[in-house]
Amino acid sequence: MDTVLEVKGITKQFPGVLANDHVNFDLKKGEIHALLGENGAGKTTLMNILYGLYRPDSGEILIKGKPVVMNSPKDAIAAGIGMVHQHFMLIPVFTVTENIMLGDESLKNGVLDRRGVSAKVLELSQKYGLEIDPESHVEDIPVGVQQRVEIVKTLYRKAEILILDEPTAVLTPQEVEDLFRIMHELTSQGVSIIFITHKLKEVLAIADRITVMRAGKVVGTVTPQETDEPHLAAMMVGREVILNVEKEPAKPAEEILVVNDLHVRDQRGLEAVRGVSFTVRAGEILGIAGVQGNGQTELVEALTGLRHSISGHVMLIGKDITNNPPRPIIETGLSHIPEDRQRHGLVLSYPVADNLILCTYYLPPFGVNTVMQNKAIDENARKLVADFDIRTPSPYVPTSNLSGGNQQKVIVARELSRPVKLLIANQPTRGLDVGSIEYIHRQIVNMRDKGVAVLLVSAELDEIMSLADRVAVMYQGKIVDIVDTDKTTKSELGLKMAGAVAAVNQ
Repeated sequence: MDTVLEVKGITKQFPGVLANDHVNFDLKKGEIHALLGENGAGKTTLMNILYGLYRPDSGEILIKGKPVVMNSPKDAIAAGIGMVHQHFMLIPVFTVTENIMLGDESLKNGVLDRRGVSAKVLELSQKYGLEIDPESHVEDIPVGVQQRVEIVKTLYRKAEILILDEPTAVLTPQEVEDLFRIMHELTSQGVSIIFITHKLKEVLAIADRITVMRAGKVVGTVTPQETDEPHLAAMMVGREVILNVEKEPAKPAEEILVVNDLHVRDQRGLEAVRGVSFTVRAGEILGIAGVQGNGQTELVEALTGLRHSISGHVMLIGKDITNNPPRPIIETGLSHIPEDRQRHGLVLSYPVADNLILCTYYLPPFGVNTVMQNKAIDENARKLVADFDIRTPSPYVPTSNLSGGNQQKVIVARELSRPVKLLIANQPTRGLDVGSIEYIHRQIVNMRDKGVAVLLVSAELDEIMSLADRVAVMYQGKIVDIVDTDKTTKSELGLKMAGAVAAVNQ
């Protein structure tokens, strides 16, 4: 196969961080080359250099054997490179067509040629099996379809090299399968793909070659045929990683959370949670499994004070907290790792140190007589940054400067370092690498073993199966079954997630 892209000796330094250290990487025509590594390994920095968002300090980029200089994304697009970012660059109120032509407007008789572009979008989506409606508004389409829009946007600009940055981080298992089908379709028609991820199963399933980065350097390139998950994990982290969660049988005690006949509406006014009842006991993990969009988000928001319920009751350690605001619920004993870290978990413009005390800033030792205690805040930040391996140049940089995975670690550090009775963990390892996942899984099990009640909501069935003691399956806003984890299988849970059994709480 012909080499379409080559980077030689790329080095990039930021204040206090050597992000890329003499990196070499190449991509062949029609292949899927996975770039694997922990958060902070330098993967996204390298791709941002390729896409013209950063300038390298040294090294060179070759496209089809010819040296090129990327001063901006415009140069990268002109060189045939397209990038789909982890957080999509779409305007919700615009149509699919308007989003795709934005920045590359096509005019006909002096006005925007929406009809012509729409026809081109439809043609591209059909050619590559992407199935999107050009006239849909982005805010009305699912996340998986929004990702297709981003891919079509790159193809519309004639991209021959496609960079996918953590493309499965926000997708359901079904949407991941669909994305892989699309990726194969693209490469069969000559597109070359760089697939940035930290998910070992996915690279082994989809990649032709796998390059692993650690601490800004390339540590090796292998094929799926000559490696496995433990070997890749060790390459990424630099040590053996325990991929299976080791835990003793649960010793459930008193009921901590009791949810009775809860009904909750979504933002459209439709009933998203329809008469849900369950309990979580001290010293156990109850996992909620389900394809995303079946009421899990609204359920967690109602439990944590972020959304009002229509009816039903929520009791936390014997106190009725139904429709209470978040602060009194937190003070009753709740810890919450939210699904959307940037919207509900962090104040991105605040420094890391301040985000680590968002729930306790007004309490001693951090706040005394309405005065912030900087020494205590500093000591807390430095301890948690070290304990939770938060990769940051300083506790005082804005949290927006951190990678997505390190932002998640800030939330986990804050929520697991407080004395609590109930931990609600909603997608706690989304966007994290294997080393961080191993650490956070161990922390969640430790919380259970200390007598904390844990409600785990995850789209990753493997995570539910390995962590939860019992599993509640949600489908169309109802809990269709609650089973002991050791008495079920992934395939049985998958059938229930697809609605193959009747609800237990009609």
